[in-house]
Amino acid sequence: MKKDIILAGVGGQGILSIAACIGLAAVDNGLFLKQAEVHGMSQRGGDVQSNLRLSDKEIASDLIPYGQADLIISVEPLESLRYLPWLHSNGWLITSSNAFINIPNYPDQEAVKAEIKKIKNHIFIDAEAIAKELGSVRSANMVMLGAAAPFLEMPFTELEKAIAKLFGNKGEAVVNLNQKAMKAGYEFTNQVVGKA
Repeated sequence: MKKDIILAGVGGQGILSIAACIGLAAVDNGLFLKQAEVHGMSQRGGDVQSNLRLSDKEIASDLIPYGQADLIISVEPLESLRYLPWLHSNGWLITSSNAFINIPNYPDQEAVKAEIKKIKNHIFIDAEAIAKELGSVRSANMVMLGAAAPFLEMPFTELEKAIAKLFGNKGEAVVNLNQKAMKAGYEFTNQVVGKA
């Protein structure tokens, strides 16, 4: 088993929480893990990106080579385009449809979506709307994790346990909300691609 994952977004959108959940689940499943992060101007809405490499064998480097990412998980559509050169031809791009307009010359949103739709394997998900319906737009990142979960080759229950570990000190209500958000994203992807 080997998974090379790029997580992308803007500071404050919860990229590192997604990485932490995947990492906790991977370690609990006896997998090797390497991670490299780029934080840009994360405190001011700048781009945030993380390379996350999982394998059942030792991993030499924490950086994913061009064209080798199995998965890009992006909580911002424009940021997903930035990392397309890393995506394998059979890889999947899972991106939120919610634009975070943090620059004055942000491209036309329909043009951004049109570029993403050119990718053979892509999933658009309105993570913010799903999270808001569940009770907190802040859990949109966990909706994104759920949307990517069918491609992680890990038991879904292990990701649920990872959420409990990561958010446990915030109380049971927060854990339950984030687990529900992840499940909603998971169900969305299963409906779209029928991949269990």
